[in-house]
Amino acid sequence: MTDTTTRPPAADTTTIRTREHQIARRTRFAGWGEPVALVAAMVVLIVVFSLLNPRFATFGNLQNILDQATVPLIVGVGATLVILLGSIDLSVEGVMGASGMAWILLSANSRGGLDLGPWAWVVALAVGAALGWVSGLIFTRLKVPSFIVTLGIWYVGLGVATILFGTSAIPTLTDDSLATWSSQTALGLPNGFLLAVGVVVLGVLLLRYTRFGRLTLAIGDNEAIARSAGMPVARIKTAVFIVAGVLSGLAGIIATMKLGAGSATVGTGTLFLVIPAVVIGGTSLGGGRGGILRTVLGVFLLTVLSNGLILSGVSPSFQSAVSGAILVAAIVAAAWSQRNRLRIAK
Repeated sequence: MTDTTTRPPAADTTTIRTREHQIARRTRFAGWGEPVALVAAMVVLIVVFSLLNPRFATFGNLQNILDQATVPLIVGVGATLVILLGSIDLSVEGVMGASGMAWILLSANSRGGLDLGPWAWVVALAVGAALGWVSGLIFTRLKVPSFIVTLGIWYVGLGVATILFGTSAIPTLTDDSLATWSSQTALGLPNGFLLAVGVVVLGVLLLRYTRFGRLTLAIGDNEAIARSAGMPVARIKTAVFIVAGVLSGLAGIIATMKLGAGSATVGTGTLFLVIPAVVIGGTSLGGGRGGILRTVLGVFLLTVLSNGLILSGVSPSFQSAVSGAILVAAIVAAAWSQRNRLRIAK
């Protein structure tokens, strides 16, 4: 008896393979959209600012830009790790103030007291780690949203810095070599920037080649699956916040060193620069996608913008508006190639 059942036509394997190759090619090049857009935007800014002020395109100003990028680069590594989790760290400026004040009071300063030398760095970084640990602990154990926890820790750090600042004379560094170390150059590059490069390299290695980095990306991509797979989600999250706290503390030390004096508000303005730099670089606020090198591009774009506006003589009252407008344009350009894959658009 003949089987008269209608069978579906055989799949056209050639068409399927062609389609798969097209998808693979788009996926491969889509990841380059943000970096290419950022580099293009930076080139445009450099050309425009060079035409407006010839001093912009000088080696001396390049050193200034690298020096200005030092603190946001260091903070940006920690901020990127936190955002890759799908969380956010708003405590940066408070942690910088607390660590910076702890460091200068334990170094050679005009108030006297203890001069612990290298141990002052250890204590200051421990302050940052402790504040990061508290953020991570409250976030993971008490299930409080990260932006609320870290906003509170921001003010805790600011309070600690204010108490350390006290009512006496402003503590200033009395060791000239220490006060100028960050801006001094080696191989033509500022010492502080070389330190920041070291932090970036360690951050990239940590994220790409360690279990810690792989788990961070996995948790940010899908926390439910990570938990079901038995990953230590709470421990990794807490560890990420500790790392971010240590790096904010290091940034506070460098910022205090640059200032040459103690200040509870030494980190003012850093958060506004770092978070946009991470997002502009292409790290998803939903977590799981992005990277530290992308943040580096975002930091340099915003640093070049700030430096160029100052040299171009733009009034401070207009700089915020101009920066905001260019910031929005840069975000649109950087995210354009990924617009069809965004998780949220509200």
